[in-house]
Amino acid sequence: MQQLYGYEVSESLAVETVEAVFASSINFIDTSNGYGTDGAAERRIGLAVRQHGGLPAGTVLGTKVDPDPWTGDFSGGRVRVSFEESMERLGLDHIQLLHLHDPERISFDEATAPGGPVDTLVDFKRQGLVDHLGVAGGPVGLLQSYLDTGVFDVILTHNRYSLLDQSAEGLFMAAHQRGLGVLNAAPYGGGMLAKGPDVQAKYAYGQRSDAIGAAAAAMKSACGAAGVPLAAAALQFSLRAPFIDSTVVGVSSPERIRQTIDLSNVPIPESLWAELEALRPDAQLWLDPAGTGR
Repeated sequence: MQQLYGYEVSESLAVETVEAVFASSINFIDTSNGYGTDGAAERRIGLAVRQHGGLPAGTVLGTKVDPDPWTGDFSGGRVRVSFEESMERLGLDHIQLLHLHDPERISFDEATAPGGPVDTLVDFKRQGLVDHLGVAGGPVGLLQSYLDTGVFDVILTHNRYSLLDQSAEGLFMAAHQRGLGVLNAAPYGGGMLAKGPDVQAKYAYGQRSDAIGAAAAAMKSACGAAGVPLAAAALQFSLRAPFIDSTVVGVSSPERIRQTIDLSNVPIPESLWAELEALRPDAQLWLDPAGTGR
């Protein structure tokens, strides 16, 4: 399967990776109807779940509804089809957590219209097919509008709470104070803070500015001087936030599961956190400079 980062993961390796998650201390799996060709990510997770005899006790599996990959249709009817596809691929009769995925692809009015995507999600929950509803996307202000509907139990955004960008801090803190679940995805900035800015040129799934690259390089240098991998600091920056319930990172092999757990346990001196904060880029360079809710 061709991945976002330009390499392939075989079905056997993907299933082995999910099995490694089941055998580890990790208890949350994040996927989506639109991940992989023709839903390959969900199918592979479903295969691992079946081989395991079901989800392990205490493990939460969240997926997302997506537009039609060919027409772009993101109507209430499409949301229903997306959900049915996901349940079939995963081999489950209900979903613990279901997100409206990247709602910026349609207008807020379209999404919240009678019979539209949000209404359809509410209907799933009313029928007992879904335990919790989430909204997962990018723009902070838009996500806040969805939370203000009172429909959603969980918020997920990506690349907006990391060593380089804290656009989502206000959104996350407000959601946490309301008792909502807070999921922070892509703390590595799309891989740059894991592989290093000299290896990974892209940032947040796109091109980076010179200033962002320079900040990342300075952070890597500071971490090196302290004997701490940059990836450990990037991961633990999210893990240590009291208003974040789960940190979502991409993995593609059992080895990456072990590495991620190891990174989460690297000792980091308080002095390094202060140094990294001083190196953080100015808010005007963040993905959402306004930082709604800050």
